[in-house]
Formats: sequence, structure tokens, C-alpha cells
Amino acid sequence: MQIQRKDHHSWRKFKSALISALTFCSAVLVIAPLGLVFFHVLKSGAGAVNLEFFTHLPKPVGVPGGGMANAIVGTLELLALASVIGIPVGVLGGVYLAEYGTARVNAVLRFIADVLNGVPSIIWGVVVYGLIVLRFKSFSAYAGGLALALIMIPLILRTTEEVILLVPVGYREAALALGIARWKTIVFVVVKTASRGIITGILLALARVGGETAPLLFTAFGNRFWNHNLSEPIAALPLQIFTYAISPYDDWHRQAWAGALVLVTGVFCVNILVRLVTRVRTASA
Repeated sequence: MQIQRKDHHSWRKFKSALISALTFCSAVLVIAPLGLVFFHVLKSGAGAVNLEFFTHLPKPVGVPGGGMANAIVGTLELLALASVIGIPVGVLGGVYLAEYGTARVNAVLRFIADVLNGVPSIIWGVVVYGLIVLRFKSFSAYAGGLALALIMIPLILRTTEEVILLVPVGYREAALALGIARWKTIVFVVVKTASRGIITGILLALARVGGETAPLLFTAFGNRFWNHNLSEPIAALPLQIFTYAISPYDDWHRQAWAGALVLVTGVFCVNILVRLVTRVRTASA
């Protein structure tokens, strides 16, 4: 009997060790592509990243050197425009789905949001091109920001809804029992409790649209100079990377890798910074 128990215990330990090894290998396989991409981008683009890259405009064709200062600033402007439109609409829409509405209406809205999440980004560019660019007969930063915002909205909406639904019902009941208005309960109790998840969803949306190129080809179009009017074409880092990558010039290829490195590093740093800020705020609360 003791021998059988010992054998059974050894078999359980073996199965546990086997499953642990398989899950570890799966985690490594998930992380490995990201590590390989970042290593290759770092290896190919680190040599072209210098002060001139961040402070100078692109040089004319055939002239070595120059930078992507206008593209970096343009990307930040486009993300700011997209955030002004996409974040309020997405967050408020998620709050509506989680706290208001009927089951039938919410089911339809969820289905539509899920479908929109799967729409290729180039379609959004074509839609905004037909609605804005053709109507005003000009590519512009406004059109580019709107295209990126339309990509952000369904993603933020669904993420906001999911994290708000995770807030315990007891929080709402306790606030309402104290006589607090429902909208104040939602804003100061529910949304505040779910703020970390909402911020994470916003970051995921920004990270997704930050590297989009296809919709900007139809809307922002690109610009080799500084943009002084948001109603005119504007440079963006993904557009500049695309233009340089398909060119026949080796110097432009190096700068394309440098732009990719800056883009990847920027998204990574923003995620780390916001996670630290939310962790400190949660600890202090």
C-alpha cells in the first residue's frame, strides 16, 4: 500500500513538473517574437539614432543625414487629436453599456463594436478620405486624427465596459444606500475603481493606432516640413518609416530602422510610465 501511494505521489509530481515546463515553454514562445523584433530593430536602427535625428528635418533626396523631427511631432499631434475624439466617446460608450441601456440594445451595440474592432485600418482611412478629404479637397491632420479616433473608439468602449462590469455590485449599492446620486456613484465610485483598467485600455488603443500607416496614407498624407496648420497635410512617424523603407537609398533605410526603434521604444516607455503612476495612485488610495 505504501509503495502504491509513493508511486502515485511520484506520478503526480511528474505530471505537475511536466505541465509547469509546458506552460513555461508556451510563455517563452509568446515572448520570443517580441524579443526578436525588438532586438532586430535595435540592431538595425541604433546606429542612426542621434541628436540630429530628433532635431532636424529630412534632407533632400541623395543628401545623407537629416532627421525625423517633424514626423515625431506630427505623430504626437495626430495622437492628441485622436485622443480628444476617441477617449471621451469610447469611455462614455463603455459606461453606457455597463450601467445603462436595455439588454437588447446593449447586445446590438456590443456586436457592432466587436465587428468594428475587426475592420482593417485601411478601411477607416478610405471612409475618412471619402467623408472629409474629398469634401474639403485637402489632406489634413484633422482627417488623420479622425481616422485614428475611429479605430480607437470600439477598442476603448469594449475594454471600459469589461472593467466596469468587474467592479463589485456592493460598491454601487453602498453608495446608493448613502443617498449618493447614481451619476455620482458611477463617476466617483465605479469609474474611479475601474480607472486602472480604463487607462490600460486607452493605452492599448493608443499603442495600436500609434503605428498605423494605411489610414494616414489616405488622410494625413505626409509632409517633409513642419506643419503650421492642422488643416494641411502632416508628417507622421509611420508614414516616414514607410516612405524611407520602400526607397532605394541605404541612408533612408537606416533612418527607417531608427524611426521604428523610436516608435517601439516610445510605446514601451508610455506603458511602463502609466503603470507606475497607476500603481502609486492605487497604493496611496
